[in-house]
Amino acid sequence: MTGPRSDVAKPLSQKALRLLVSDLAGKIERLEEEVERLRLDNSNLHASNQALKDEIARLKHLPPRPPFKPSGMEKATQPRPAGPGRRPGRGAKRDRVTREITLPVEAPPGSRFKGYKTVVRRDLVLVAEVVRYKRERWVTPEGQTLIAPLPAGIAGGFGPGVRRFCLALHTQGQVTTERLTDLLNGIGLAISKRQVVRLLTADLEAFAQEDRAVLQAGLVTSPYLTVDDTGARHARRPGVTTQIGGERFCVFRTGRSKSRLNFLTLLRGGCEEYVVNEAALDYLRRQPVEAAVLARVSQLQGHVFGSQMEWWQHLLRCSINIFDRPLLQALDEAATWGALRHHGLMANTVVVSDDAGQFRVATHALCWVHAERHLEKLMPASPKQAKAVELVRAAIWCFYRSLKLWKQSPAPDAEASFRRQFNRIFGQRTGYKELDELLARLARRKAELLRVLERPEIPLHTNASENDLRACVIKRKISGGTMSADGRLARDVMLGLSKTCRKLGLSFFAYLGDRLGLNTGQPKIPPLADLVTRAA
Repeated sequence: MTGPRSDVAKPLSQKALRLLVSDLAGKIERLEEEVERLRLDNSNLHASNQALKDEIARLKHLPPRPPFKPSGMEKATQPRPAGPGRRPGRGAKRDRVTREITLPVEAPPGSRFKGYKTVVRRDLVLVAEVVRYKRERWVTPEGQTLIAPLPAGIAGGFGPGVRRFCLALHTQGQVTTERLTDLLNGIGLAISKRQVVRLLTADLEAFAQEDRAVLQAGLVTSPYLTVDDTGARHARRPGVTTQIGGERFCVFRTGRSKSRLNFLTLLRGGCEEYVVNEAALDYLRRQPVEAAVLARVSQLQGHVFGSQMEWWQHLLRCSINIFDRPLLQALDEAATWGALRHHGLMANTVVVSDDAGQFRVATHALCWVHAERHLEKLMPASPKQAKAVELVRAAIWCFYRSLKLWKQSPAPDAEASFRRQFNRIFGQRTGYKELDELLARLARRKAELLRVLERPEIPLHTNASENDLRACVIKRKISGGTMSADGRLARDVMLGLSKTCRKLGLSFFAYLGDRLGLNTGQPKIPPLADLVTRAA
């Protein structure tokens, strides 16, 4: 038998327990202070690291990366599928059989024929075809030289098939011109990089006209526009690429400025007119413009000016100082907005944006994902503040999920309930100063955040624009920027047409073949502008 253990702890007295608890409480307090100090140091290190990244991006002439993580609200609030269905992939589409081969088999006498067992083999044939045309030359008795004409569509040293291949890989595949040159030479087609650049940028007027027609059709028929922009270098100078899109179309425009005047100019769809009408005067009344200037501009009501120079000359005749840049910009914006309304554009169109100032025109709606993303910028300094942020985020996500479900079957009687719930969420005060200021700021944008209650057809976010612009960002990372005006036009036009084809359910490769005259024996693809209008 073993005797009693001598190392068993004796029960502590009440005084010893008090001392132990006091000592542990002091240690916990010191540990909490240490954790708070480490959390603050970690936040400062994150801020310093982001500042260094931004400085590196500035020196490389690239836009800085956002200092916060993307919001997961849209993905987290997606409704789950009702059943265990499987979405068909791209392979579910039926292939067009180009060749059929019957394979015989030697059967013994008395066998019965039972049909065929079909096997489909898919392959891709890339081969360089170099054709030498020997054109007969004759000299008539009168001394005139006759040369046999070339077949229709033959011009230059490279056929339309090479051009379609280059345009498709460069636009959709983001393949650089140098790699395209190596690829084509590896296939067996002797071509230089300069010639590849010509195939990508020259003679694109027909595509540019179709791109302008797509924008015009989208502005006229689309009930809403989602817009966004990103940095784009051109001719070694910083610029900006603006995306304008809807459910059935997408266009890109690159320029030097991202001002509101530039955005209104893009919405004109290539028109260069300036118009003073009631819409222009209403726009001007909402700007900080003196009453005397407004009275002088009102004298021009009903006038249509064909160019910017003509418009400025009339402003000078009205004794308006056009060298006052803020005043001139306000006047240009008003006359541009008047031209839009003069041509019947943006009458009932909602502009959905990420709250950038230049996009706040017409009937404006605010992206919920960008609004919620501001919560990521907050840096709570205590567990209580972090818990307050999480509770507010959970309430916003629940409200957003309800809005998405309501959009599927809008009921007018639920609008009042949504507005009351919005007031409860964004009108609360948590005691966390920065969070309360953010909630108050979003509460002031209530009309723009709840625009969907008036127009259920508009989206709640600008994810479509961000997805469209991703192609421009990838191209910028790969190629840096453009140097010539033709290169800039080619990038904007071809990227816009490829995105429009995708939204219309068309193959961009088939579209290029149709426009370049390669889809012989297949139905012709209608103008994309007609498809955009027809879908509306």
